[in-house]
Amino acid sequence: MPESAKHLLIGSPEAYSGKSAMILGMAYQLQEKGLDIAYGKPIGTCLNESQDDVLDEDVRFIAQILNLPDNRVRPTLLALDEVTIAQRINGENQVNYQHVLNQYTQSASGDLVLLEGPGTLNEGRLFDLSLPQVAQAVDASVLLVTRFHSGLVVDSLLAAQQALGDRLLGILINDISLDQMELVNSTIRPFLEKQGIAVLGLLPRNDLLRSVSVGELVHQLNAQVLCRADRMDLMVESLKIGAMNVNSALKYFRKARNMAVVTGGDRTDIQLAALETSTQCLILTGQIPPSPTIVSRAEDLEVPILSVDLDTLTTVEIVDRAFGQVRLHESVKVQAVRQMMHKHFDVDRLLTSLGLEPAYSK
Repeated sequence: MPESAKHLLIGSPEAYSGKSAMILGMAYQLQEKGLDIAYGKPIGTCLNESQDDVLDEDVRFIAQILNLPDNRVRPTLLALDEVTIAQRINGENQVNYQHVLNQYTQSASGDLVLLEGPGTLNEGRLFDLSLPQVAQAVDASVLLVTRFHSGLVVDSLLAAQQALGDRLLGILINDISLDQMELVNSTIRPFLEKQGIAVLGLLPRNDLLRSVSVGELVHQLNAQVLCRADRMDLMVESLKIGAMNVNSALKYFRKARNMAVVTGGDRTDIQLAALETSTQCLILTGQIPPSPTIVSRAEDLEVPILSVDLDTLTTVEIVDRAFGQVRLHESVKVQAVRQMMHKHFDVDRLLTSLGLEPAYSK
């Protein structure tokens, strides 16, 4: 075991790119090859305030899933929120985080420390903790994760290459729709490789990974659960609004899978139509209780009914935001990530680029 571990910093040109999921899938593969892995997230964005120690919830979850001992979990240095930003601007927080990061590295052990970077290349710059600054301070190689929206992804990756220079080890493009996969593989991948940007993985879109549990929707909406509180584990992949006539609604609902349907508490016809299709939960607005017939049918079908004290537009906005910021904290997602990374990520090329040898091969 080397005295000082190597560091790989996983970042992104944009927020909510899927970094935590990719790190988890990657870490599984590295462990399978016998490497001693450590993990940390210097800037926390989802802290558990009930704990005495400062540790991001993603760190706690990933450490638990990977069975990492305490000495392989790196501390979270900073909670990035409005309070800490104001303290820094007002001069109340004058911590030299570059110095703290140097100490952070010296105490690292194992073969490889996977560090989850901030949400974007520049997030954390106020604290000297932007992605390029962290990479410099801990002498880390950088792997970038980005979602595929269009060919414009090339612009952000070329800009990132310019900002990171030789530290950019490679990239992983995530969330590629099936109809775009051929374009990315045959055109964008070769172009990036010619520019000196190693493409270590192309991952297809996976609706399950973008899904949100009913329990998370209850939390985000501050909803009242009217039935089947035992099925908060159901996963919602899409959102539909039931505001049309029932015949149109049926056609509309049948096109979707594993959906949440938002409709008025008085729209019994829409609620019944939703329950006859692939609905994971009903979200009723207007503070009007559903009829006993609807509750009975939902009980039989194991479909939770939620009641919210919100209008339809606000409800939809909150649910949409939940889809945009999904976390990984469900075992079914962990399994999906493992399978996808195993199939689509070149872990051997990563190891070669890092100058690491597998302890053994599976």
